[in-house]
Amino acid sequence: MGRMELIAPCHFGLEAVLKREIMDLGYEPGEVEDGRVTFEADAEGLCRANIGLRTAERVLLKVGCFEALTFEELFEKTKALPWEAYLPADARFWVAKAASVRSRLFSPSDIQSIMKKAIVERLKEIYGITWFQEDGASYPIRVFLKNNKVTVAIDASGESLHFRGYRKLTAKAPITETLAAALIGLTPWKGDRILVDPFCGSGTFPIEAAMMAANIAPGLHRHFTAEKWPNLVPEQEWKSCREEAYDMILTDPVTDIQGYDIDGKIVAAARENARLAGVDQLIHFQQRPVAQLRHPKKYGFIICNPPYGERLEDKKELPALYREIGEAYQALDSWSMYLITAYEDAERFIGRKADKNRKIYNGMMKTYFYQFNGPKPPKRRNL
Repeated sequence: MGRMELIAPCHFGLEAVLKREIMDLGYEPGEVEDGRVTFEADAEGLCRANIGLRTAERVLLKVGCFEALTFEELFEKTKALPWEAYLPADARFWVAKAASVRSRLFSPSDIQSIMKKAIVERLKEIYGITWFQEDGASYPIRVFLKNNKVTVAIDASGESLHFRGYRKLTAKAPITETLAAALIGLTPWKGDRILVDPFCGSGTFPIEAAMMAANIAPGLHRHFTAEKWPNLVPEQEWKSCREEAYDMILTDPVTDIQGYDIDGKIVAAARENARLAGVDQLIHFQQRPVAQLRHPKKYGFIICNPPYGERLEDKKELPALYREIGEAYQALDSWSMYLITAYEDAERFIGRKADKNRKIYNGMMKTYFYQFNGPKPPKRRNL
């Protein structure tokens, strides 16, 4: 297949970070809307996007787009799409998910059922058969309806891209790998600068940061649904893109990345996760409470996901905890701090109003990404 339109969903409010990533891969972003960025690419680009995008939730191959106000219209316009260009006769296909926002058609189960029937009818006519064994590769279909506009795509990723493969052990209230990477992307942090997570849990922030510092592609050690699509993506493309990603890894990056947690077992789990990610040598993990957060150097970054009542027995403990966060931060000369939390009194007890406050939905939970900016370090002199 030649050029194709790809859709990359992401967390709401983090589209700009994903757009920048797509440009860094060498592709021009198209439409940018709530929780989604589109771009054109070839088969190589589909592989690169799955292997290399840190902040996308998945990569979708767009089949078509149309308006539908009735189920009859949905059926006919779905049937009119060129499904034979995507689905071979033995394809296993189903409408895996249907989402509807401000549209007349709003029943996901009805949308899924009608579209499946329409696709079957189209392929019956094209392939001249009346029964589909569906014993071949999987082609999960996703449908989005917004203001009666229907967007139809095939999921090229399979499992969400936040499944990097390294996080075998998790703490309570974990943050996803894609969200952690996107939040780091909202900060000025670079791989050669200090980063400390005093609530590291299973290690997601430090591990994602270390992978960035070493330029390790997030999808390098996992598989994708589209690897079984030889009709659309030749096997050689996956092999070439993985080899390219391996060649781009930095073997000896200089880092100062640290992760602390008050729970020793959690710290041990974080170390194991870092080992599985191949970055354990780039991170220093230690059992330590936030009150003991210290660092001798200037211009570092705190990036963390502190407790906000989910991991504590009693929410009455939160004011004291956030005071400790504020006191520890105040003692760090010239540092910046970025934290995501659902605790609405965070600024009050930290003792300082954030320079920026971005609302982000972590799943269905409304959270806030507080950004406390320190001064920029002086420019290094060229010798």
